[in-house]
Amino acid sequence: MSFDPNDLYGVLPALILSVGAMLLLTSEVFLRGVRPKVLGPGAGPAEAAQRALPPGAGSKPEPEETQPDRRYQAWLTAVIAAGAFWAALAQMGDPAVPLFGGAAVTDGFARVIAAVVCAALLLSTIVAYSYLEALRATRGEFYALSLFSAAGMCLLAQATDLIVVFLSLEVMSLALYALCAYLRRGKRPAEAAFKYFILGSFASSLFLYGAALAFGATGSTRLADVANALLHGAAPGADRLLYAAAALLTAGFAFKVAAVPFHMWVPDVYDGAPAPVTGFMAAGVKAAAFAVLVRILVFGFGGATGNLIVVDWGALVFWLAALTMLVGNLLAIPQRSVKRMLAYSSIAHAGYLLIAVAAMQKAPARPDAAQGLLFYLASYGVTVIGAFAVVAIIERRLALDGGGDDLTSWSGLSERHPGLAAAMSLFMVSLAGVPPTAGFMAKLTVFRAAIEAGLTPLAIFGILTSVAGLYYYLRVVVYVYMYPSSKGEPIQGGRLISAGLAIAGCALIVLWMGVQPGTRGSFSGGALFQEHVDRAGSAVVRAGRGKSEHVPGEAPGVHPALERLLQHRDLVLRVQAAAVHH
Repeated sequence: MSFDPNDLYGVLPALILSVGAMLLLTSEVFLRGVRPKVLGPGAGPAEAAQRALPPGAGSKPEPEETQPDRRYQAWLTAVIAAGAFWAALAQMGDPAVPLFGGAAVTDGFARVIAAVVCAALLLSTIVAYSYLEALRATRGEFYALSLFSAAGMCLLAQATDLIVVFLSLEVMSLALYALCAYLRRGKRPAEAAFKYFILGSFASSLFLYGAALAFGATGSTRLADVANALLHGAAPGADRLLYAAAALLTAGFAFKVAAVPFHMWVPDVYDGAPAPVTGFMAAGVKAAAFAVLVRILVFGFGGATGNLIVVDWGALVFWLAALTMLVGNLLAIPQRSVKRMLAYSSIAHAGYLLIAVAAMQKAPARPDAAQGLLFYLASYGVTVIGAFAVVAIIERRLALDGGGDDLTSWSGLSERHPGLAAAMSLFMVSLAGVPPTAGFMAKLTVFRAAIEAGLTPLAIFGILTSVAGLYYYLRVVVYVYMYPSSKGEPIQGGRLISAGLAIAGCALIVLWMGVQPGTRGSFSGGALFQEHVDRAGSAVVRAGRGKSEHVPGEAPGVHPALERLLQHRDLVLRVQAAAVHH
């Protein structure tokens, strides 16, 4: 792999996040180490003996330990996330460029995913500041782990080599395992982290096995080489390896996107992790995992047109989407905990996103499907972070004694805090897909792309499951406004300003995206597939030249596959022109 220093500009968002994480870890060294009371005293024999002594029995009185001021770490993390977000937006108009000898790429698709991840980190950090300060659990490693995890997500969206995909996946996952168990008191955080770690390791092994089969069938782990091998015709006996590789690679990332039947970890992990971490996972992990899934299936095992697809993965994704929507919505209905309900609803939303992935197998529908996928990821990320921000405010008083956020905790919220009640109602309505919110426009774009791709039964099934989802979303609104408060005391107002700013920002973005949904997503979706068609066309030209050199008597001319590519490129240009004119 050749290294060009200019390639670092292509991974600038991930580079900013990584440098910021190391800066935070270094700054922690210069602070006096104090064990927060929320984490409990040390468990060593010396600490136990000291606690057994009666008060005043020591050689000299010990002053009460005071916590060092770590509030700057949250705001520094927010500044770093904002800088990475700006870097992703600044690169939006640049052409697609391969990085590190083809192991990664910077294109419109990766930049949009990086922007979504950095925005999710920024909002989650602001929410986590008030949450951790209220629990007296602020430590430097929390924000450093968040930055490392976001850097792994950004690199995942850019990876075009299966080895780089695996390395980025582990950078993201290992940090998230630790964040889930950050509040170590009680059984739920440890249980959440342990389940996530064990099942995540199993999913990683499935992915590695699929990568090994892809290498055995094509001789390379580069997605471009896999696509080239499929274009030229797989070697004798390699078809079965490619089918198995596509299935295993899909299964590995179906775990990360929480698709059925790889969803078992979601409710326990979401319930046991701190609410700001849960919101960040729901938004960032889903965006990064779907980015990799699209690159593997569409760019690795697909082609520029449906005729060039050797491994037919459309049926696999079709049934994954249907099962995920059905199971997620059905299991969310009986939930009494709002966090667990949102966990099961995230499974259902993964099914709606899989509809867009399934539609990408059909060449004419690809720009619309890509636009729907990107817009859905952005709108869902903002909405779910806002929802978990409100959950964080409700649950933080119960976090130390292991209490849950039962629906009765939400009764009468409109009387105690009308602003939180209105924001939570808006987020629930958006997740349900009611206009004029971002959730409605997101589902509309996905269902429209599915119908244009000939997947009308899947779109109708998605609409029916969305109607079922109205019940458990609106039930939260009913408790908030129509049930009397079970406890008379208002929510504690301390340190609510930062969380309130994040919630207000999420609410405004949800409303704005519902009214003005299309500009950035349309540009990114079209740019993504235009760039891919151009690269594929160049590869076919090289393939045609190679074929004419080795087949005597072949008349020169345009390769049939190249002709189909050029026709498809003209179709994409006409679709983009019609969208701009409209």
